[in-house]
Amino acid sequence: MGSTPKSRPGLSLFFPRLRLRPTLLLHMTILTTPRLRLEPLNESHLEELFVLNSDPEVMRYITGKPQTRDEALEMIELVKARWEKFGFSWWGFIELASGELIGAGCIQYLGRDPANPLEIGWRLRQDKWGQGFASEAAQRMAAFAFETQGADLLCAVCHQENSASAKVMQRLGMHYRGVEKWYDMDTAVYEMTRGEWDAKPVA
Repeated sequence: MGSTPKSRPGLSLFFPRLRLRPTLLLHMTILTTPRLRLEPLNESHLEELFVLNSDPEVMRYITGKPQTRDEALEMIELVKARWEKFGFSWWGFIELASGELIGAGCIQYLGRDPANPLEIGWRLRQDKWGQGFASEAAQRMAAFAFETQGADLLCAVCHQENSASAKVMQRLGMHYRGVEKWYDMDTAVYEMTRGEWDAKPVA
């Protein structure tokens, strides 16, 4: 990453520069937390997303292999289509202090199948691990799923050896459901109902 923080204009400024369709803008939602701005992924995030997804350690428990630049671009195109179709998909986590993309996360259908409940997911740059960013972003994305999208159930899956991600799920208030096959692997599945979300103490 460069040493000079990059300034990122708001949605209304940088999306017109990319000449996205007005209908697509209507379906995209920026979320904020004390330390992060969650921006719907688009071409302006490509290089930083590639850095994130090409790190073998970041991808170790996700796909097991680093992503190429072309695959990162393909991901962005798929994400944009899902934002337009569903009104939710992947965000880039922009650190307010640096202006850098330090991670990414999503609300999507489990298994990418609209017949399934919503799923929450995240990944972070290695240098940002262990600093609470995943929990901070997950809390905001879960609020979006339950309070904006009206989800009755929110799921999360992780590699059975990914204890760090499982702890984020537990801190979010999710409970362990069991081992199920998702995304071509046997994953640990966690879930939370709308009632459990509503019963959580206000932070």
